Amino acid sequence: MASLDKWQRAAAKAAKQAKVAAIKAAKQADKLYKAARTKIQSEARRRKVKETLEKTGRVLRAAGRAAVVAAVAAGVAAGRAEMRKKIKA
Repeated sequence: MASLDKWQRAAAKAAKQAKVAAIKAAKQADKLYKAARTKIQSEARRRKVKETLEKTGRVLRAAGRAAVVAAVAAGVAAGRAEMRKKIKA
């Protein structure tokens, strides 16, 4: 049962890290959006803001994928540990 707790902690930690990264990215995106609204004067500025917002979106997607991958890896490790226990018993 300890291994189950271990993968759950690992999954929770990965999810928390992903959440923190997502919150930071969202704050950055919000800051950029507010700046963009007040300074939309030229096409070059609009293009730069759009690129930055797209980059922020990629960061958010990557953080979400990292959390999912970490949770799956922890689950697989826990499953293997459980199988080893059953084989030894």
